[in-house]
Amino acid sequence: MSLNIELEVKNNVLCIRLSGELDHHYAEELRTKATNAIENYDIRHIVLNLEKLSFMDSSGLGVILGRYKQIKQLGGEMVICAISPSVQRLFDMSGLFKIMRLESNEAFALQRLGVA
Repeated sequence: MSLNIELEVKNNVLCIRLSGELDHHYAEELRTKATNAIENYDIRHIVLNLEKLSFMDSSGLGVILGRYKQIKQLGGEMVICAISPSVQRLFDMSGLFKIMRLESNEAFALQRLGVA
């Protein structure tokens, strides 16, 4: 299975929607696309929609943690939304929800960041 990466910029928020499988084969592509968007569009916050992500391994966690650190240095926030149960278990075990907020859907995540 492959990974589909959809990026959308709303004001200063980068919405990243992932579907498929995020593993070591696709981690670098996600890292490159997200970093370029953050730098090119003056991004301050990230909403990561994982509703259609069926699998993620530790390399995917590494990419997400890296973008979290990048956005934190800019004074921003990363919000995870619409996460599947299997991927949520990985986030729970890794402790990422201690530093990132989880919202039930993308609209709530954008609302929390002040973007209607």
